[in-house]
Amino acid sequence: MSFTIAITGKGGVGKTTVSGLVVSRLIAGNRRPVLAVDADPNTCLDTVLGISLKQTIGSAREEARIIAGKGMGAGISKQEMLEIKIAESLVEGADFDFLAMGRPEGPGCYCYANNVLRTALEKIAHHYPWIVIDNEAGLENLSRRLSQKVDVLVMVADPSRRGLETLRRLHALAREMEVSYGKLALVVNRLRHDQLPDELDAIRRETGADYVLALPDNAEVAALGERGGPIAELPAENELVKRVDGFLKTITD
Repeated sequence: MSFTIAITGKGGVGKTTVSGLVVSRLIAGNRRPVLAVDADPNTCLDTVLGISLKQTIGSAREEARIIAGKGMGAGISKQEMLEIKIAESLVEGADFDFLAMGRPEGPGCYCYANNVLRTALEKIAHHYPWIVIDNEAGLENLSRRLSQKVDVLVMVADPSRRGLETLRRLHALAREMEVSYGKLALVVNRLRHDQLPDELDAIRRETGADYVLALPDNAEVAALGERGGPIAELPAENELVKRVDGFLKTITD
């Protein structure tokens, strides 16, 4: 049975960095193998994890469509060709594998790419005891049952008033879309004074959140981002690493 952690938040609050930290610290804690899923069309998690992504679900679907349309896949159905291309898009590592949704063909709805990603996850998820999903800014893919079961839904915000209000809106959206999750965690990222805003107590009561995690602004993370280094390079004594380790111990033990 897979333990799934889904992470969401508005753009620019550091949710992909948090996702990368969760993946790397699960591995460091011998909780592996991990399936890391980038369900944000603006794929960034591969860079944070320090891997090279050659193909996404969106591009795999397009390639399969072209091959089928030109009759180049003799004896192979369009669905079989799509499954082959999806398998090719899975980046395999020693401790984690990586899958990215990417963008669908042309403008318009991401429904088809979401559906293909959902189908891919249904086929391979049982191979992984741990799954981490970095979601787009909203909750649309989760509402479409991208993951059949989310054990912990993590909502990331910055400490600004607008950022905290986003937590309320995300929670309301999750209820409206009937997103199913076991536990709820609120993460306030990039705290300058390492002190949670007073308003967060009210938000925790309103949302019924099970966990609250404070992550201070961190110079080492900023330096990694500037040079494009993988998040796993952060030392165990880094304050963010220690806090994420404590959080993971709480939610998984």
